[in-house]
Amino acid sequence: MVKLKPRSEAKLRTASRSQRRLVCRVAVVISKMRQCIRRDSRAFLSQPHSLSTRLPTAPTFGSKLGRFLIRRLVRRTSSRLAEGLLTHIERQPVDIQRARKQWESYVALLRDIGWVIREVSPLDACADSVFIEDTVVVYRDVAVITRPGSDARKPEVLEVEPVVLGIGLNIHHIVAPGTLDGGDVLKVGDTIYVGRGGRTNQQGIDQFTAIVEPLGAQVIAVPTTKALHLKSAITALPDGTIIGWEPVVDDVSIFPSFLAMPEEQGAHVVIVDDKRLIMSANAPRSAEILRQRGYEPLLVDIGEFEKLEGCVTCLSVRVRGN
Repeated sequence: MVKLKPRSEAKLRTASRSQRRLVCRVAVVISKMRQCIRRDSRAFLSQPHSLSTRLPTAPTFGSKLGRFLIRRLVRRTSSRLAEGLLTHIERQPVDIQRARKQWESYVALLRDIGWVIREVSPLDACADSVFIEDTVVVYRDVAVITRPGSDARKPEVLEVEPVVLGIGLNIHHIVAPGTLDGGDVLKVGDTIYVGRGGRTNQQGIDQFTAIVEPLGAQVIAVPTTKALHLKSAITALPDGTIIGWEPVVDDVSIFPSFLAMPEEQGAHVVIVDDKRLIMSANAPRSAEILRQRGYEPLLVDIGEFEKLEGCVTCLSVRVRGN
């Protein structure tokens, strides 16, 4: 039976006959719904269920707030990919069909790992839009919508914001005159290195710091003048060791632990868990070094994107959400 609060009862006594009749009907419906829910819940709990039927199959992140699915945001390749911006390398011919197949293989690997794939609407007018990492930085339950350093890339953030908002993250923005590319942000636990160079300026770093430091992060600005982004030069292993292609690292002394890799593509990894790493198939010697350190490299061919200063980190963004 549905009980009304005293104030509701008083309103009901002054209501018209048709209004009272409607309220009674609604009360009956609610009462029946409650009975059905209790009955179905008892029936479900009385049956044996394996752990796999009770929990999501995708990787989850446990915390005091509950369990959260791990998603990867991706965006399909623009037909204008070959026109993508270049800063530190010479332009090479790009095979767009091969690039699309490589993107499909990359996304298939993410899916095989168990991550939930969320595609952001494609943006064919922006040649670099497949490099979705540059549009948003996620730290804890906050998504920082970036302001790319290149004007040609600024429209790329528009379709990303509603996606991360729908996942349940709190939204912050980098605003003019600040600029910040996600590829310049490397998170190692609660230490966040941010490259200061061609695409990310000090105003952007200051705004980013003001957003994440109250959440427990320590932001360290890193001069980045020899590569497109900080993560074009370095990434990090699960144990916190920074790995990098030393010729394009401005100052290795900034990092507590640095391991030089023998190939440029070997400086880029996406951490899956404590042992598994996604990395380019074009860095066999680097992969062997990581195997000797106890890691399991998961290799993927992204050669067409590497012609445009892209790497394995650029093509997706990890997001934890409900």
